[in-house]
Amino acid sequence: MRSPIPELQLRALADARTVTVYQAYSHAIADAALAAQRFVAPFSFERMTWVKPSFLWMMERCGWATKANQERVLALRLHRRHFDALVAMAVPTHFDPRWDATPEAWRARLSTARAHVQWDPERNVRGAKLDHRTIQLGIGRELVKSFATEWLAGLDDVTALVTKLGGLRREGEWELVERLLPVEGPYHAWLREPVRGNA
Repeated sequence: MRSPIPELQLRALADARTVTVYQAYSHAIADAALAAQRFVAPFSFERMTWVKPSFLWMMERCGWATKANQERVLALRLHRRHFDALVAMAVPTHFDPRWDATPEAWRARLSTARAHVQWDPERNVRGAKLDHRTIQLGIGRELVKSFATEWLAGLDDVTALVTKLGGLRREGEWELVERLLPVEGPYHAWLREPVRGNA
């Protein structure tokens, strides 16, 4: 039985002001960012950075905070207006006729894109791929400074939760893991349709 969730649907933990996305960092970057409540050195402002609204997809990426230089997981609360603008400007990293009429049109948009979008298979608590996908957004170098400062409403260290959930997974406590996960729901009706980049 296929999931009732559409293949492409933006889901996130959100409130009236903010949208939560996740990233994993080294201890040095995480400690400095938490102290300043924004990103500061040794965070790199010279390369694209990717944010993920899906907690479980971030866990798959960082190995539940066990991979090198990904031992700390931060929940970043972005102002909704900035998050919405990021989604609207993001261009897919691969050609897809749902977004662009021709490969040439897509390459032209990609060549000037300030943000990228990818849709990756969502994961369940056991790490298995699901039928529907989750979004990740790449923030280009020219936007990273704004992301690291003015886009942020706040930063939270969720590593303790990640560690607890990782332990429960090893014990096979799958239902308890499900109950403790952040609650992510559909975000904006208009974002349930394919993201159309700079249109």
